[in-house]
Amino acid sequence: MGDYVLYQPLTRADRITVLLYRAGVALAAVTLSALAAFLALHGPLDARTSSLYFDFFLAALYFSVGLSVFFIHLYIGIFKEYLKRLYYLALVTLALVVMKGNGDAASYVSGAHLALLFLLPAAGCMAFICAKEAFCFRLVEGYLLAIIMPLYLIALGAGALGEGAAAPGLVLIAALFDLFAFRKVLMPIHVDIGDKSAYR
Repeated sequence: MGDYVLYQPLTRADRITVLLYRAGVALAAVTLSALAAFLALHGPLDARTSSLYFDFFLAALYFSVGLSVFFIHLYIGIFKEYLKRLYYLALVTLALVVMKGNGDAASYVSGAHLALLFLLPAAGCMAFICAKEAFCFRLVEGYLLAIIMPLYLIALGAGALGEGAAAPGLVLIAALFDLFAFRKVLMPIHVDIGDKSAYR
């Protein structure tokens, strides 16, 4: 469990890595909100212009997740290694989606709903981060996000949710993630470091 005790003076590296980690969380929140707003206003991604926006949002989201994955502070090192491997898998599956769409991820995703399942590893990374923060700092919305985000992709990919439910579902996820990011970013920097003697 995280706490607010300052165990050791923070180094410059401590501060930079925490800021980069939180920048990833904040950028993910902004990206999800922008994508949710875009889908709510413009509907499903079927036009070339929409595809370009989706590809931009996707790139920004994967970049933000990568920032958080590589700069997260975890006491148990093996968890971070597994998280990195999951992110590498996410990059591979993203590359497959882009190749299948001939350079246009949105065209492949909108033409074959099962393609959304290729985005599950990235959702898994985000779910892990949310669950970790929820466990350490009692951010209840983190637990909700850890459950909802993968289930949302699975439901969309399996066709269990109609296209009309795609935008409202993403709006809910974005709103929860905004709350999560807001609460996380405002925490004192030292709480992400904790007791460095406990790292292994």
